[in-house]
Amino acid sequence: MRNVTIVFWYGLIVCAAVVTWGSVAPANLKEITATVTTFISVHFGWYYLIIIMIMLVFCIYLTFSKFGKVKLGKDGDKPEFSLISWFAMLFSAGMGMGLVFWTTAEPISHAFKSTPGADPGSDEAIKEALQYSFFHWGVHAWAVYGIVALVLAYFKFHRGAPGLISATLVPLFGEKAMQGFAGKMIDTLAVVATVVGVAATLGFGSAQINGGLSFLFGIPNTYGVLLIILVVATALFIGSAWSGIGRGIKYLSNINMGLAFVLLLILFIVGPTLYILNMFTSTLGGYVSNFFDMSFHLAPLDGDNRSWINSWTIFYWAWWISWAPFVGIFIARISKGRTVKEFMLGVLIVPSLVCFIFFAVFGVSALNLEQNGIAKISELSLETSTFGVLQEYPLGTLMSIITIFVVAIFFITSADSATFVLGMLSTAGHINPSNSVKIVWGLAQSAMAAIVVYFGGTQGLQNVLIIAALPFSIVIMLMGASFYKAVKQEDRDRAK
Repeated sequence: MRNVTIVFWYGLIVCAAVVTWGSVAPANLKEITATVTTFISVHFGWYYLIIIMIMLVFCIYLTFSKFGKVKLGKDGDKPEFSLISWFAMLFSAGMGMGLVFWTTAEPISHAFKSTPGADPGSDEAIKEALQYSFFHWGVHAWAVYGIVALVLAYFKFHRGAPGLISATLVPLFGEKAMQGFAGKMIDTLAVVATVVGVAATLGFGSAQINGGLSFLFGIPNTYGVLLIILVVATALFIGSAWSGIGRGIKYLSNINMGLAFVLLLILFIVGPTLYILNMFTSTLGGYVSNFFDMSFHLAPLDGDNRSWINSWTIFYWAWWISWAPFVGIFIARISKGRTVKEFMLGVLIVPSLVCFIFFAVFGVSALNLEQNGIAKISELSLETSTFGVLQEYPLGTLMSIITIFVVAIFFITSADSATFVLGMLSTAGHINPSNSVKIVWGLAQSAMAAIVVYFGGTQGLQNVLIIAALPFSIVIMLMGASFYKAVKQEDRDRAK
């Protein structure tokens, strides 16, 4: 394994320790992670809401400031990928599989099971259900990805620094500190956060594929079957990562976005089309008008509502932060040659709108079934809710089969993007890490996913995500400050 650094071994040791702990004492691991998660949610909920909003405001400021003209590369650099391929890859890496998992499950839960505030099943709860789905998957999430990706791309392609998190902090702490122990610890934290974040998504994806196969074909929905799915998927995404970013990831991302939009279009046509359009328009208005209220809402005097915020909003903010090093480095790698303004507008607006459209079509189709007493989607498990919705509409089996393919390919593109990023982080920022390094990280991610699902299922995944996100959120804030200091100095030097 050429070019590996001490970060590779530090990261591998931490991941191996978690996997061993989960294998030997799963109940102990679940209990401790649950205790830590509760402490973080209760004492740091305010912190998550404030820093995510700061990141969003900073992204908007950079877009329309004089720094918007700064190119993420040298003056003559052109974008490596077309706009369509760029959008497809950043979306596939950033949210694809989670979006397919949650587009039906989340609105149904908000409307009929555990609501943000209104009575379950009421008209107000149904309106809030889609509104909060937009909120959780909209610009706040992409601001987290955007700031990390922007800073990494600027330092890597504009200033020629290594593609490492630590390298972006040199303007704040100096080169000596970032090449020493402190820098190695920061990069190790990014590695661990990436493995945990992707392991959670691999767990969700495996569970949904297993749920879909069980729902459609009667295949047992057990941990053993889930493990087989994880092993097969691991072999596939390692093979894709082996072929490189310009072939495997690019082609799979383009194919899958095409399949996802075919699925979306079919459901839009055979589903409650007018209701979808009306709810999309109304919810978009509600999202805009209640934007700041949702962004800072913590319900300090309402214990039940606060519990809901901890389970959903705080979980999502932690999820986006834990994914930020992986998605940020990957988006940075595919964004060379774009200006800050073009980059930010593309990363914030287009993926958010796509998320809104998916939630409107899938979420409203699900809500329509339960509202009219056609099917009790809320009684289905998270993993099977999407398949339960599709089966109630014409061409349901066809759409369900397409969904399994879409989830599987999103599974592969997310995981092989992550193996590529982990390879970069553990080989001093090499943009084409060796295949042996990518294989090791691919196996580590899958092992973590298998153990986390075994000891705690969905709740266990949420616990580990929230814990991993807290320390890395501080690193993201420092990255933003470092970037601002660097571009400001560059602007001063140009003016001389």
